[in-house]
Amino acid sequence: MKKLTVIVLSLLLAAPIMAEEVERTLDAASDGRVHISNIAGSVTVNGWSRDQVEVTGELGRNVEELIFERDGSKITIKVKVPKKSGRGIESDLYIQVPQASSIDVSTVSADIEVTKVAGEQSLETVSGDIDTEGAESDISAVAVSGDVEVNGQNKVTNTRANTVSGDVVLTGVAGVADAESVSGDVTVADGSFERIDMNTVNGDILFRSGLRADGKLTAETVNGSVDIEFTDSVSGRFDIDTFNGDIDNCFGPKPERTSKYTPGLELSFQDGDGDARVKISTLNGDVSICR
Repeated sequence: MKKLTVIVLSLLLAAPIMAEEVERTLDAASDGRVHISNIAGSVTVNGWSRDQVEVTGELGRNVEELIFERDGSKITIKVKVPKKSGRGIESDLYIQVPQASSIDVSTVSADIEVTKVAGEQSLETVSGDIDTEGAESDISAVAVSGDVEVNGQNKVTNTRANTVSGDVVLTGVAGVADAESVSGDVTVADGSFERIDMNTVNGDILFRSGLRADGKLTAETVNGSVDIEFTDSVSGRFDIDTFNGDIDNCFGPKPERTSKYTPGLELSFQDGDGDARVKISTLNGDVSICR
């Protein structure tokens, strides 16, 4: 009998601890702020019409607890893990928030996806992709290793989309934007800007959007091409240079060599009244600018 008891206990201790399903709800302010923290796994946030925050999903088997609490108009959602956490902390959270909420999402090794949230967004991950929709509020989306994609509704906002290793894509974004990657491409399409800064070290820059009157566009890369095509009329001052590449300009003026001893080209000209400012620079790559 003792031998049988020992065997049963050994089997129970050896059995893996299963992940925990979670489904919890709190009443919330219609335009409050929701703070979300998850070390590993995924975070999906969706805006809905209810004045409630709902969390569903699966917690990793070694997670200590899910903190889910309200303090005034602020709601906190945090996956708490042991200090010396290893495997078994990956948690996948699906979170519904009031549509007008502002959100702060922080992860280490987890993807972030946001839809139908109209309030401000602050999204940060170390290793993971960020994919978000924008409405009429500012967005900051920052990754260390991962792609960043922001889809807007052509409402005037401030948008920051930065990554160290990955691509940055802005679609339908308007107003003021900063799109930056160290190792990756930067693509901006179907937008309209008062100011747009696009930077990458190793990657190409592609711009297919409008620049508003008195607007400012800068595009800089070290190793990569720059392809700019304005989707509406633009009147401005243009300053373009490349050290090792060609300049193709459909506005008319031709580039000149910076020196007879080096391969560099530069081009400065004004089109129309010169209200806008366009500055493009690459070290190793071609430049194309058109309308």
